[in-house]
Order: sequence, then structure tokens, then C-alpha cells
Amino acid sequence: MRLLLVEDNPKLGPMLARGLREEGHVVELAVTGKDAIDGAALGRFDAIILDLMLPDIDGFGVLDRLRRGGDATPVLVLTARDAVGDRITGLDKGADDYLVKPFQFDELLARLRALVRRATHASSTSVIGVADLEIDTVAKVARRGGVEIVLSAREYAILECLALRKGRVVSRETLLETVYDGEDMPESNVLEVFIASLRRKLDRDHDAKLIQTRRGLGYLLSEES
Repeated sequence: MRLLLVEDNPKLGPMLARGLREEGHVVELAVTGKDAIDGAALGRFDAIILDLMLPDIDGFGVLDRLRRGGDATPVLVLTARDAVGDRITGLDKGADDYLVKPFQFDELLARLRALVRRATHASSTSVIGVADLEIDTVAKVARRGGVEIVLSAREYAILECLALRKGRVVSRETLLETVYDGEDMPESNVLEVFIASLRRKLDRDHDAKLIQTRRGLGYLLSEES
């Protein structure tokens, strides 16, 4: 899962992020309400873990802005505020679940799996289409013209990141973070190598070139050049 963790506690935030990454998840850590809103707007996440006590916009305010802006990403509120009134407010503002601190890490993982499972079942499709290219984000498979494209794990991760934001420019930094989350990112032109390989595999025997370059900005997946 790709998770946005919103937690300003300087010990708990990094510790949770590390634990989630060790479970194989991609985690972006935000420490303010503004960072949470900006992060949610820039990238598609499978779920958001949201603390209520934030230094600027509190969690209720973040929830309100996300839902008013049409963001339906599942939100798990994680907080020490255990009053029934707080739980009701959070759920009324669009939270999908509520877990009170202190908590067991295994329970957090189970609740996240349940949230994402429900959201996946509620979604009409897991397939993203661009021209005759299809990316199945559940099966982790790409096809063009009905023919499966053999991709490495990192090539697929880049393609899915572009597909989830199709028609929008994705920065080089975002693509590298997607591929190298939790690892030291290379300073060479490794991303350009992956993009070149993807283009060869996607565009072979096709006139329409789907991965576009926006010099100085990044890349986008679009049927319009």
C-alpha cells in the first residue's frame, strides 16, 4: 500500500513510518495539516493515517478540506483523543475508521488492510486506461492492444505512478521516491534509463507515444503529445 502518514510527534512519526515500510508499504510522512493537504493533492494514496493534534490545521480541519475537495481516500484517524464526541465528529467529517493511542501495531495493520479492501471493492474498476494501454493496479499488469508488457518491478512502479496521475505532470522527485522509498536514491540518470526502457516496451509497434517529457518539470502519461 501507498500510505500518507500524518503525525507530528518526532518519535512516533518516524517510528511508525519505519515499521510500515518494513511491512512493505510505501510511506510519505507529513507533520502538519498543510503538508497533509498538499501531499494528498499531489499523489494518490491507498489510505491516510491522520493524527488529530497537529500544529496548524487540526485533523478535523484536514478531513473537512479533503472531503470537500472530493478526495475519497480512506482515512484512519489515529489519536489520543478517545472521547465519544471526538469519534463522532471524526466520522461525521468523513473518517473511515478511528484508532485510539496507545494501540497495537498489528491492529493498525489489520485496520488499514480492511479499509483498503473495502475501498477496492467499492471502486468500479482497478484498471486505468490511456489510449489502448491498460494498467491493472490490482494484478500489477500492463497491456497495450491486449498484449501483456513484461516489466520489471521498478518499471511497473513508475508506470503505475504515471497512470494514477494520467494527464498530469509527475516530477522526477516523485517518481524516484516511488521507486526508491526507504532507500538511498541514486544521483545518476537512472530514472531516465527506466523511462527509456518503458518507452521501448510500451511504444514498440505503436504510432502513438504515451510517455511525454516536460523539460524541467517531469513526465506525464497521455495520448496527446
